[in-house]
Amino acid sequence: MATGQADLFRESLAAGGECGRLIAATDWSATALGPIECWPVSLRTATSLLLRSPVPIVMLWGVDGIMLYNDSYSVFAGGRHPQLLGSKVREGWVEVADFNDHVMKVGLAGGTLQYRDQELTLHRHGRPEQVWMNLDYSPVLDENGVPAGVFAIVVETSERVRAERRTREANDRFRAFLTASNNSMYRMNPDWSELRQLDGQGFLLDTDVPTGDWIGTYIEPEDRPQLVAAVERAVATGEVFDLEHRVRQADGSIGWAHSRAVPIRGADGRIVEWFGAAHDVTARRAAEEEVRRSEARFRLMADAVPQIVWITDAAGRMEFLNRQFTLYTGADYDAFTPAEMAASFIPPEDGGHVVAAFETALRTGEPFDVEHRIRSAAGEHRWFVARAEPYRDPETGEIVRWFGVSVDIHDRKLAEAQLRELNETLEQRVASALAERKVFSDVLESSTASVTALDLDYRTLAINRTNLDAFEIAYGCRPNVGDRLLDTLADLPEDREQLRRNWSRALAGEEFVVTQAFGSAGRERRHYEVRFGTIRDADGNRIGAASTAYDVSDRVDAERQLAAAQEQLRQSQKMEAMGQLTGGVAHDFNNLLTPIVGSLDMLQHQRLGGPREQRLIAGAIQSAERARTLVQRLLAFARRQPLQPVPVDIEQLVTGMGELIASTTGPQIKVVVDAAASLPPARADPNQLEMALLNLAVNARDAMPEGGRLRITARVEQVANDHPARLSPGRYVVLSVADTGSGMDEATIRRAIEPFFSTKGIGKGTGLGLSMVHGLASQLGGALTIQSRIGIGTNVELWLPESATSVARVEDDRAAAAQPDVRGVALIVDDEDLVRMTTADMLADLGYSVVEAASAEEAMRLMVAGRHVDILVTDHLMPGITGADLIRWARNDRPEIQALLVSGYAEQEAIGSDIPRLAKPFRKADLAGALSRA
Repeated sequence: MATGQADLFRESLAAGGECGRLIAATDWSATALGPIECWPVSLRTATSLLLRSPVPIVMLWGVDGIMLYNDSYSVFAGGRHPQLLGSKVREGWVEVADFNDHVMKVGLAGGTLQYRDQELTLHRHGRPEQVWMNLDYSPVLDENGVPAGVFAIVVETSERVRAERRTREANDRFRAFLTASNNSMYRMNPDWSELRQLDGQGFLLDTDVPTGDWIGTYIEPEDRPQLVAAVERAVATGEVFDLEHRVRQADGSIGWAHSRAVPIRGADGRIVEWFGAAHDVTARRAAEEEVRRSEARFRLMADAVPQIVWITDAAGRMEFLNRQFTLYTGADYDAFTPAEMAASFIPPEDGGHVVAAFETALRTGEPFDVEHRIRSAAGEHRWFVARAEPYRDPETGEIVRWFGVSVDIHDRKLAEAQLRELNETLEQRVASALAERKVFSDVLESSTASVTALDLDYRTLAINRTNLDAFEIAYGCRPNVGDRLLDTLADLPEDREQLRRNWSRALAGEEFVVTQAFGSAGRERRHYEVRFGTIRDADGNRIGAASTAYDVSDRVDAERQLAAAQEQLRQSQKMEAMGQLTGGVAHDFNNLLTPIVGSLDMLQHQRLGGPREQRLIAGAIQSAERARTLVQRLLAFARRQPLQPVPVDIEQLVTGMGELIASTTGPQIKVVVDAAASLPPARADPNQLEMALLNLAVNARDAMPEGGRLRITARVEQVANDHPARLSPGRYVVLSVADTGSGMDEATIRRAIEPFFSTKGIGKGTGLGLSMVHGLASQLGGALTIQSRIGIGTNVELWLPESATSVARVEDDRAAAAQPDVRGVALIVDDEDLVRMTTADMLADLGYSVVEAASAEEAMRLMVAGRHVDILVTDHLMPGITGADLIRWARNDRPEIQALLVSGYAEQEAIGSDIPRLAKPFRKADLAGALSRA
């Protein structure tokens, strides 16, 4: 190409926009295209053509597909421009290399390609994005007519495709809404001359193609004027179209639709379309029509009755009077009150008791039945009997209206006044009998009792509504008159047999009353009191039987709860009596032990006799100590010993209880005790804990009637914040009692710690054992947990907080108890002579001058008389004034006096925490320690 032509070509490139200037300024000599001066005419021509096109065009030249493109394509290239210019297409668009390889292969072979909305993933801005394009590929021929490149017109359609997809998705959601709705949706043009679309939802025929004959398709001729008028009114006013009208349904039948349409307005405010919904109200209209027909039939029937038929609301105001009322009184219907009716149509001498009787019926809900006179249009006063039954709301049971009839009995009243029924006409007797039979039927139907009558073949002669409802609740079906009752329950053999046993007795002529539960498995079972009786004809022959049943489920439940409460009370009273008896025995035993223990202790400390005598004394003291321990356990059982938490050696306590537990459970149960000597002390009341352990062992024994294994263990556990028993964080000693017995289900475990709850049967357990153990654990700051499985066994764990102090040994305490460095006068008060004598000797041994008194009253007299007393030592329970009251009196009179209360047992509440105490029996060291603390 001559230099002049090259310059002209460069100038023409400069006129081709930014991309043209870039092409002109690029040194192409290093590319497969070669210097721009050497470009063939076909390449220059194609380049000039694409640069001047407003459409995005890229040319792929040569076998490598060197890319030359215009400004429109550079916008499409995004962040890859201008590096893309002059690059090989495979390297420029790496992510679609295979696609472009195919394009080059087809184009250089002389073929063309066309793609519409072709989806590709491109990295135009450094990240992958989905794009859609219209692509047209055609070959570019060189001077010899051979394809030398590929011409590509690229039009991106991503926004349109995305918009169409959003539209389709919106349409799909709208169609889903239409499908879920039971409304038929439709669209109308602005003047309703054309139905554009209708989705009938199975109610109406669908219309997918606009039609102008929609009125002929869906509306009956006689209904069209009303519809057209409503449409014209909506079009003229632009207001919502709202009409309920008849419509031809999809199956060709005539139904009813409630149609409502709103106008859709354009930007200029004019209506461009109507969008509406037609709701199928065929069933509702049919129901309303049936109600109207039913009311019409009732009015026809009521007007045909030659008596006065009336209906009032719950307050007694008239809602309906039949035609006979107007014919007889000459007055038209009005919403009369009872008082207004009486004043207008009933003589004053009858009106008062009529109004009173009706007001009583309104108040009590009982049927209304009264005889009175009514004034006729001619002024005649005739006798009527007015009867009314209340109709109650089926759901609430509230009376909503009264149905009544006033029967003319004037002739009957006259006949009764003359000679009863001698001159009464047959018509009058029949009318009266029919009226009375109707009243009886109404009463039977409104009764709360379940009434049934069967013939000798178990066929139902009569059954009232109450019994039908109860039968359906119990058995899931409703027998009809004429059905064989036993056949009705053919699929329920057990219930069928229950009814057969009862009815067979009644049909055999027996009259009796039973109270039984009725109802099939899986349904509600209720208790009924049923009275059976025989039905006989006029000649006395048995023709069937009848039953009257009353629902007594509440009464039966109340009786069952009363029996359970009485049993609980009996157990509670038994436990209280046992506690009182045990506590009394323990108290007296303590009074007996006190002089024994005290005397032996003094003899031992005085070292009387030789070694043999000392051994005898030591043995006697050991036996007395065991007796004292036994009494403490009795007091714990009787709850006469207050909870006294101290550090307890669990290993020593459990090991010491092993022999007692083994003898309690019996030889068929193997008792295993496993408690390490290294266990830390637990904070507990040893006597109460022993009783709790014994309780758990007895429960385990009762769960293993055939024998088994009882394992008692103790361990240490560290508790964090999330313990299931809601224990405070810290270390606990866990005492476990596990058996291999019958186990408990989840429901029993949940109720196991309830007071008086027991699974052992009446007379075999108090239901207090686990409750007492649970209460003990809670008072000590611990917990009781239960794990159990049916057939495997039960593990009850008592969690006790670790004691912060070590266990104090009795021997150490007594050795450390220094003899009080006090001298003075000690007043000992006790109604038991031996106890008083022994205590006085101990006090004297301790260095006190001792004064004795046999009662609180005697002690008071001594002190009132001026007797000097430094310390007062008194028993608690004595005839007359108690020891606690004596100490309070003495402190009030002499605030400086020291006092010590000695008792066989005493509740904390009766004494108070401000009075030092010493429990009987005690030794001299115990007394010395108590006096030093007092």
